[in-house]
Amino acid sequence: MSVVIIGGGISGLALAHGLRSRGTGVTLLESGPRLGGYIQSRSQDGFITEAGPNSFVDREPALRTLAAELGIEGRIRTADPAAKRRYIYTRGRLRTVPQSPPALVKSDVVPLGAKLRMMGELFTRRGPDGEESLGDFGRRHVGRTATAVLVDAMQLGIYAGDVETLSVGAIFPKVVELERKHRSLVLGMVRTQAEARKALPPGEGAPKPSGQVASFDGGLQVLVDALVQSIGPAARTGAKVVELRREGSGWKLAVEEHGQQAELAAEKVVLAVPAYVAAELLRPLDEKLATRVAGIAYAPVAVVHLGYAPGSVPPQDGFGFLVPTLERKRVLGIIHASATFPWRAEGGRILYTCMVGGVKRPDLVELDDAALVTLAREELRELAGVSAEPVFTEVFHWKRGIPQYNVGHLARMEAIDEGMARLPGLYLTGNAYKGVGLTDCVRNAQALAETLAR
Repeated sequence: MSVVIIGGGISGLALAHGLRSRGTGVTLLESGPRLGGYIQSRSQDGFITEAGPNSFVDREPALRTLAAELGIEGRIRTADPAAKRRYIYTRGRLRTVPQSPPALVKSDVVPLGAKLRMMGELFTRRGPDGEESLGDFGRRHVGRTATAVLVDAMQLGIYAGDVETLSVGAIFPKVVELERKHRSLVLGMVRTQAEARKALPPGEGAPKPSGQVASFDGGLQVLVDALVQSIGPAARTGAKVVELRREGSGWKLAVEEHGQQAELAAEKVVLAVPAYVAAELLRPLDEKLATRVAGIAYAPVAVVHLGYAPGSVPPQDGFGFLVPTLERKRVLGIIHASATFPWRAEGGRILYTCMVGGVKRPDLVELDDAALVTLAREELRELAGVSAEPVFTEVFHWKRGIPQYNVGHLARMEAIDEGMARLPGLYLTGNAYKGVGLTDCVRNAQALAETLAR
């Protein structure tokens, strides 16, 4: 069997590796000059920076399994224990995010009235049938203030989206399942933990936490480089697929590669490209399907790195902080990169990673590099008191950064799956459909590799 994968981001690379390790012939075509998509780590001036994703949550076996196959599991580095402390900028200053219900009682992250409303979650009602926005779900369970502060901050750190449009069932399906089974999320978590403890063998103790924030010792690029080495010449850059058509029981691809025109035949084809790119390849095959795929929105995001000389700024504390939309600031959040992963800054240097833009402020991503550096410095000074001159700056613009699983996404995916079933031998994968995170992409790619290899 021959498989052609279109797209050389993490999904395409992980899929190509999975198929090759199962003995399936693969060709991977990437239109750009490099492989890895948004993942790009750079080491310069004593700092290791990330162009896109900053880390992953090490909570399921998919990524560790892949790392072990590639011989790089030993290079995984979990975050410094201090990174468990997280902050939210609200009501004029940084406030600690409580890590447990008892900590919430003592916390000042929301006012007293909002805390009392959150405690009433035990008596919440189940939601309506069908998809619901994250905002409506949050207000029903924890109230208006906690949703505007805590729930909004949480989604900004993942989606850079809007609580009023994101589909809670699409972005947090396990939370919705808790509600369906137990009504109250608190009751659901208590009962789930009790069931997990009963299932443990004698002497095993309480269940361990779900996972830690992690990366690789040289940044996420370590994973990309290992995948590229594993795939070898089967991965080709500068190869743009301009047409995809059905021929017999297989597929023909028209490819522009380094100025040359060519045709490629394949039994199966996987579109591992962003939804808007996949839509254009699908349009001649099925207009309605293409329109549904193209309807998946993206949040624009700019990543601004600010590096400081040793001793020039106060020591960082914790993972960083998020800034809820209601605060009307110009950053979504700021990661204390050198506190989270100390090996990312040499000799006591300090590195901040500032996230700008999102669904609510797409205009900011259009600013030039100098303007974004100025913006990030002003926000860092106002919100965290950092006024020193950085010795290092770096900016990345992602005009279509993070897919938005808005209300209707689950129904959209059902329709997309039905449409793809009418095109046998053609598949979709990537972060636009069933999980935006790095581990989601790897898990989905592994599952698809198993399906295709069978």
